[in-house]
Amino acid sequence: MIEALFFYLFAGVMLASGLMVVVSRNPVYSVLFLILAFFNAAGMFVLIGAEFLAMLLVVVYVGAVAVLFLFVVMMLDINFAEMRAGFQKYLPLGLIVGGILVFELVAAMYSDAFSNASLPAASDIANTTQIGGVLYTKYAFLFQIAGLILLVAMIGAISLTMRKRVGVRRQSIADQNNRRREDVMEIVKMPSAKTRAKDQPEAQENIRENDRAATGSASDE
Repeated sequence: MIEALFFYLFAGVMLASGLMVVVSRNPVYSVLFLILAFFNAAGMFVLIGAEFLAMLLVVVYVGAVAVLFLFVVMMLDINFAEMRAGFQKYLPLGLIVGGILVFELVAAMYSDAFSNASLPAASDIANTTQIGGVLYTKYAFLFQIAGLILLVAMIGAISLTMRKRVGVRRQSIADQNNRRREDVMEIVKMPSAKTRAKDQPEAQENIRENDRAATGSASDE
């Protein structure tokens, strides 16, 4: 009874969130509703005993994809009013495609293939162990190919970021650490004004005249 209650709760919230993703006018709210839908889908996975899939859904889709969508929507200055200008134009096509999908779902739910299907016996092996066994035995080659594709994507992103651009100033840390003081700094000993005045009588007389002028202007004030 409690599991059925939670199932209807998660399913209802997920359907409402999915509807708000499409209906909401603010794209930020759409992404937030998408995150809520992912959380409820993870809760439904927990109800059927697939905790590992629920964790993957939260970590990958909520923690990576949905948050990435949120940051992209918030940082980019996109005029969504112009994008919604053609909404009425494509509305009939969208309703037709949506009606076809609903018809397929209803036909699949009430077909004999699902009504007469027998559920397999419950296994004592955890779902994580089962997924790992299938992934590293039957789909081991495909798993390696997926990892290779991710590696190529990561290397490509790094190479695009680290490429040298013309006209951009960069600091060479190695050159800065290896430089000597003699190459970048020169210490010059300069005599003070009083020392120069003692050596040059004309300069000393100019200093005295400046002092008298400053004293006279102060007394006049």
